[in-house]
Amino acid sequence: MSEPPAPSAPPQDFIRAIVEEDNRTGKHGGRVATRFPPEPNGYLHIGHAKSICLNFGIARQYGGTCNLRFDDTNPTKEDVEYVDAIQEDIRWLGFDWADRLYYASDYFERLYELAEQLVREGNAYVCDLTADEVREHRGTLTEPGKESPYRRRSAEESLDLLRRMRAGEFPDGSRTLRAKIDMASPNLNMRDPVIYRILHAEHHRTGDAWCLYPMYDYAHPLSDMIEGITHSICTLEFEDHRPFYDWVLDALRTPCHPQQIEFARLNLNYTVMSKRKLLELVREGVVSGWDDPRMPTICGLRRRGYTPEAIRDFCDRIGVAKRDSTVDIALLEHCLREDLNRRARRAMAVLRPLRLVIESYPENLVEDIEVPNNPEDPAAGIRRVPFSRTLWIERDDFRETPPPKYWRLFPGNEVRLRSAYLVTCTGVVRDPGTGEVVEVRAAHDPATRGGNAPDGRRVKSTIHWVSAAHAVEAEARLYEHLFAAEDPDAASEGGDWKSSIHPGSLEILRGCKVEHLLAGARPGDRFQFERLGYFCADPDGRPGAPVFNRTATLKDSWAKIEKKQRG
Repeated sequence: MSEPPAPSAPPQDFIRAIVEEDNRTGKHGGRVATRFPPEPNGYLHIGHAKSICLNFGIARQYGGTCNLRFDDTNPTKEDVEYVDAIQEDIRWLGFDWADRLYYASDYFERLYELAEQLVREGNAYVCDLTADEVREHRGTLTEPGKESPYRRRSAEESLDLLRRMRAGEFPDGSRTLRAKIDMASPNLNMRDPVIYRILHAEHHRTGDAWCLYPMYDYAHPLSDMIEGITHSICTLEFEDHRPFYDWVLDALRTPCHPQQIEFARLNLNYTVMSKRKLLELVREGVVSGWDDPRMPTICGLRRRGYTPEAIRDFCDRIGVAKRDSTVDIALLEHCLREDLNRRARRAMAVLRPLRLVIESYPENLVEDIEVPNNPEDPAAGIRRVPFSRTLWIERDDFRETPPPKYWRLFPGNEVRLRSAYLVTCTGVVRDPGTGEVVEVRAAHDPATRGGNAPDGRRVKSTIHWVSAAHAVEAEARLYEHLFAAEDPDAASEGGDWKSSIHPGSLEILRGCKVEHLLAGARPGDRFQFERLGYFCADPDGRPGAPVFNRTATLKDSWAKIEKKQRG
């Protein structure tokens, strides 16, 4: 698979400045090697997309390589399902790791050998404290920790115990291997952190070959070293872990020493980005799955109709910073609209149908009306849409008693039917039981075919339509933000971050009427439904009975924000 072309002017940031300085000084022999190291314990989300674009983008920009490495050191939370989904998401975003697919589990034997070296050289020891006791001994930010009573174990005894731990002699949680550093360090991560724990659990790749698993903070720097990574780019929460990253490599005198660099993770308003919380939403049935179009997951965004180009553009625009901040989701939606406006084929669809009968139009006549597929792209050509006496229009496009400044259809008013004729409302038909208007009557001006009047008269409104005899019935799913609060955690009641879930985040409309050409829409096909928004065909649809997800409305709040800022 070919990677997307490099941008003509890649955004400069502090990480690229570091890489360029390293290249100038020959720090890594002119090499640039990055990696994207997801844990296979959930699906990737938009925050991971930022890291993917950064790691793969830097490697491409500077002629280097980027590995995909699964940090699979916790078998109780990992699954092959996640491994497969992560690879699919990265490829969909437009990136490829070629033959550089690795797993931390590839290095389990080597990591264990290096752990024995730490023990032999007096830099690690086996500790019998329970997890609770380790926490009690750790101390606080203002008080130093207390040394474990097992810290003075001889290297010989610790090595014997470590080998017996590997052999499976001891139960889970009974012993750990800890680095011997400094229990008085101001950095809590340096107070003899655990580097191995006993865990009798089957691993998705190694099966039951191991019951002793390395901790992430230990496996990570050594995996980077084994792969010859030059720049280990992490999110900001790992900044306090960097001293231990360096300690591991220094203590083992490794042949190369990757540089860990931290950047601010992506936070979006109106959503949560914690994989734990996203998993909770899935397990509790708040959403239909990881690919629910309301989820910030990459597969959810893909199902909703986002394009990889829009996501990459968004990641470029927000840039790379050293300080955490929250990005307005309106910017992500703006990037999407800009992309879809250029590429999405136009179509006419009526979501809440109301019958319109043009009494002056011949009953058996059907005309083909030429409509542009995309006014923004002349190469997209035109399509022919059938026009007949009986049409469907949006219920909101008619008012029997119009409010002020309402220019659409009402008794006596003339409007334009998109690309067709000018019509004037002449009356209504009501349901005899409820009195509700079920049909609008109108007369057309035959001289206005194409939507323009020869006498130059103007109308103030244009509405879309679908021929009733040729319409295809469809389902439309209208999505809003999953959370009503900008910051679900801050708005939580009694610590319940789910208290701000928006009950109206999904509205399902059945019996919608769409152009006949949409009957064969394939999952992932994107359209702009004229005047309604951008929609994407959903996998739940079938030929002749399509289902469409609303990707975004036409209203662009970010464009208004930018305009206001410029003003």
